[in-house]
Amino acid sequence: MYGADSARFYEAQHTARGKDYRAEAEVVAREVLRRRPDASSVLDVACGTGGHLAAFGELIGPAEGVDLSAPMLEIARRDHPDVPLHLGDMRAFDLGRSFSAVTCLFASIGYVTGERELRAAVACFARHTEPGGVVAVEPWWFPETYLDRWVSGDVVRWDGTTVARVAHTVRDGDASRMEVHYLEATAGSGVRHLTEVHRAMLFTRAQYEEAFRRAGLEPEYVPEVLSGRGLFVGVRI
Repeated sequence: MYGADSARFYEAQHTARGKDYRAEAEVVAREVLRRRPDASSVLDVACGTGGHLAAFGELIGPAEGVDLSAPMLEIARRDHPDVPLHLGDMRAFDLGRSFSAVTCLFASIGYVTGERELRAAVACFARHTEPGGVVAVEPWWFPETYLDRWVSGDVVRWDGTTVARVAHTVRDGDASRMEVHYLEATAGSGVRHLTEVHRAMLFTRAQYEEAFRRAGLEPEYVPEVLSGRGLFVGVRI
């Protein structure tokens, strides 16, 4: 799950393409503060390279991050040396304390392998949320909104490296399967070819909402925000 090369390419692609982490954090913070105006802390689960952490810290309060990928956390620690970051699995981590808000963005929840793991992850988020606090989860596509056989690609130049990326995504049962190919070119090392595969679950809206309710969260779906996939927001009862 995001080794050293993948983490570098992830950072390069999103940095060079101008992914607007601040704008995304503003959308999520608005939904959190609408439900919990006095929210004062954030835990960002599957925080990756930490792109949302600084904005959450400014908009809500002190932020911390959790991720399963050590190489991603290395990059996050470089860019956010004062932010507490934790290595952990979204389905079963335990920090021993709770937060005003727990977020899981960029469709990272799709990496669980089935509905049982979806429920385990959301329950883990709820355990780390204060009573009256807010859990915000950006889903992967729903079965009816997923576009089969999608092709994407781009070329970015960043930090002395040129990276070409092409991806092909197909339906794989109740999930999508994305095969990604990278060509990395540098003046000193020439060209390397790397591949990776990402499988993401295509849960229904009802499955997400049931996972929230089982975790003691009253869910609400906010459509079309972020990348168009929407946002599930739940208040811990």
